[in-house]
Amino acid sequence: MTDYVEDFASGLNVLAPRAWLDDDSGRVALSGDWSFRLSPTVADAPDDLKDPDTSGWDTIAVPGHWQLNGYGAPAYTNVVYPFPLEPPYVPTDNPTGDYVRTVTVPADFDGARIVLRFEGVDSRFAVYVNGERVGWSSGSRLASEFDVTSLVAPGKEARIAVRVHQWSTGSYVEDQDMWWLSGIFREVNLLALRPDAPTDVFVKAAWDHIDGAGTLLVESDVPGTVTVPELGLELPTGEHTRVEGVQPWSAEAPRLYDAVLRTAGGDVRLRIGFRTVAIVDGIFTVNGNRVLFNGVNRHEFHPDRGRSLTEQDMLDDVLIMKRAGINAVRTSHYPPHPHFLSLCDEYGLYVVDECDLETHGFGYEPQPPKLPNPVMDERFRDDMVDRMRRTVQRDKNHPSIVIWSLGNECGMGDNLKAMYDLAKELDPSRPVHYERDTQAEWVDIYSRMYTSPEGCAEIGADTGLYRNLPFILCEYGHAMGNGPGGLLDYREVFEKYPRCQGGFIWEFIDHGLRTTIDGREVYAYGGDFGESIHDGNFVCDGLLFPDRTPSPGMHEYTKVIEPLRIVADGNRVSITNRYEVLDTSHLTFSYVVETGGEQVDAGSLSVPVIAPGETVTIDLPPVDASKPETWVNVTATLTEATPWAEAGHRIAWGQIRLDEPAVAEVMVSGSPAVGEAGVDGITVAGVKNARLDVWRAPIDNDAIPGVAAKWREEGLHRVQHRIVSQGERDGAWEVVTRTAPPQLQWGLRSTWRWTTVDDGVVLELSVVPEGLFPEVLPRLGITFELPKVHQVEWFGTGPNEAYVDTREAAAVGKYSATVAELQTPYVRPQENGQRIDTRWATLDGLRIEAVDQLFGLTVRDWTSADLENATHTAVLTPGDTTHVTIDIAQTGVGTAACGPALPDRDKLKTAPATLTLRFKA
Repeated sequence: MTDYVEDFASGLNVLAPRAWLDDDSGRVALSGDWSFRLSPTVADAPDDLKDPDTSGWDTIAVPGHWQLNGYGAPAYTNVVYPFPLEPPYVPTDNPTGDYVRTVTVPADFDGARIVLRFEGVDSRFAVYVNGERVGWSSGSRLASEFDVTSLVAPGKEARIAVRVHQWSTGSYVEDQDMWWLSGIFREVNLLALRPDAPTDVFVKAAWDHIDGAGTLLVESDVPGTVTVPELGLELPTGEHTRVEGVQPWSAEAPRLYDAVLRTAGGDVRLRIGFRTVAIVDGIFTVNGNRVLFNGVNRHEFHPDRGRSLTEQDMLDDVLIMKRAGINAVRTSHYPPHPHFLSLCDEYGLYVVDECDLETHGFGYEPQPPKLPNPVMDERFRDDMVDRMRRTVQRDKNHPSIVIWSLGNECGMGDNLKAMYDLAKELDPSRPVHYERDTQAEWVDIYSRMYTSPEGCAEIGADTGLYRNLPFILCEYGHAMGNGPGGLLDYREVFEKYPRCQGGFIWEFIDHGLRTTIDGREVYAYGGDFGESIHDGNFVCDGLLFPDRTPSPGMHEYTKVIEPLRIVADGNRVSITNRYEVLDTSHLTFSYVVETGGEQVDAGSLSVPVIAPGETVTIDLPPVDASKPETWVNVTATLTEATPWAEAGHRIAWGQIRLDEPAVAEVMVSGSPAVGEAGVDGITVAGVKNARLDVWRAPIDNDAIPGVAAKWREEGLHRVQHRIVSQGERDGAWEVVTRTAPPQLQWGLRSTWRWTTVDDGVVLELSVVPEGLFPEVLPRLGITFELPKVHQVEWFGTGPNEAYVDTREAAAVGKYSATVAELQTPYVRPQENGQRIDTRWATLDGLRIEAVDQLFGLTVRDWTSADLENATHTAVLTPGDTTHVTIDIAQTGVGTAACGPALPDRDKLKTAPATLTLRFKA
């Protein structure tokens, strides 16, 4: 009775898939406590589910994953399977969980078809009701229904038993770059389907952007009448009707009409969005408008519950997206909980609904000895086609879904073509996406992952490529650790070339599981649960930290995609409306003028209503721009509250410098400073152990592509400091040092000139490379120590960290923070916290000023070595010393952990450099 575990089929005795409906069906929710028993293997699971004695069993909450409830452990892999590739076989070590619950079947279920519905079970499960085996199903993120009418009696108790297997043949097609987690992780419901009530409905609502009319057709397996009260509409099912004066649905204006399908057996409540998806001359459009996808890839994830989300979790995600200006979601790499799609309908998000399919670990071509990817293996075909059928049928009534996706990273094969054909047969109104169709043989949209901006521009410029299909990046801007950098480069390409229609950042949230290691609460990643096969912290590559707080990458993306572009136009301000359908009548514009970080003026700004795609240029209020560092910040906010944000929520902003930056003339006059140069560095002017710094704790974008390894080969991680000379010279205390690695024949000769002036000490630093020096440095600056610093105030970019390629969200101003607040808690510790283009900073009693060029400021309560060696943020503990780094420059962060190499523009090339600072105690 366990042969089904290694069966290529998708199930037995499973009902045909149908739409997810809000109807009058009787419903008994089976969420809550179930009796639970875990066996280490299939063979060890007792054959007793016909009459199980659960008196000695444990209790487990449904929905949930058993690994997150103390049974077994999570495991993370990105590509590789944690078991041998020999389909259909799976390991003998196959944990098997048995769930049992008794429920009273309501008496009013009498006369109905009684159905047991599972929204999601990982990975394969068999169902028993009152001792009878009902059937089995697979497809972890897909709904399964079983007819149990003949096995239960209304008014009496029914015992439901479910046997769930961690591994099955279905696991071969569910290799989706996430934690392997098992169990009944979505809801279970017992339903009563009345004989004369609809069980499947297909709403087909369109809108004509030429004449402004809508059309409506509602298909139902049981005839009835559809009423739309707001439109004064009443029509029979199956009748195609023109609807005048209807307002269309879009992500920006998600207009929904409440409707009811009434039949003799009961009602179905519908939410209808009139919209038309079309590809016209190589452009993807909704309601005739070109769409630019400012999207994210979203796995379902919570740090405590894994993929078992509450409705509040789903709403939180939608609200975060809307407030950030995100307009689209790719449901990587499986259909989400249906409630999430209803929220996308309501709040307005375009959705690429992806089938529950990925086979990345097989590779994209047959592997020796000719083992084919499952998409090429006809034994998997029926299951794959069924997965696509279940995806389309469940989700077809959501206006938010504008694209179907066959799956992810499976190579190419005839099974995919069969899935495409089925999707077009079931729903020809939506285009179909699949990224690995690299030559656009049968997809409707051409898609790539992680193509460079230059590569995107080549595709955009040549409409003869790839059948002139619309082009999107289904994944880009890999948000792992410190990053993503260079997002503005992509945005500029998307705006320049019409067929380049945006993309989806990988990904929305870090998948760090909250746990305790060595007594410290941490967010765990691959390997933290003792897995021998894992892909480390590659599971933490989101715009949000695991607790859903935004990372600096989220702030950067929000700025890059904001729907208004506010920039200087001479002495005026230019505002471009980048909305798809909205004008700016819902926004209030204001300005703030600051000089040297202090506000000197503020007020409202009169801006005419700007239509989509249009630009206006307006005068700024009169401002005295004679003083240095005079800036005006122009902000657009919501005039009134929306369902997703309060009035006053910032939609877009721009910062314009009004004064002309003066060229600094460095003329230092004073007397030689008094200091000491020793083996640990230079101590002078309140700073201790100052020395040249060229190393950073590698970020993921340094470590994974091998950049950090090359830096180590060049000795940058272990440079030594030699004092060449010291003494008074030309009115300054001059220290000459040479910073160089062991064994290698290169170094950096630095001349440090320290001069006491009336209000402090000035450092004039010059650095000259010698020998066969590296082409690129991680950073170049000075580092020194201070007694424990509590508060930092600075004038420069902020409030969050910013690097040379992640500075769009950084505004020049005066900021204040504790040292702890200056740190960015990446799940795997790495370089973080720099504030680029700092003018001055005060660290408790010490003030540091830029005399000529601006500097990067980093302040920490630990060393870069501590940061590099830490496995989790909680391991880092402050001491009595604060470590300060003042950077001349630092290499950008990029996205090379999974993306293009860092462009030369953002690399710190080794070359002579200078820095002049003033220290005031």
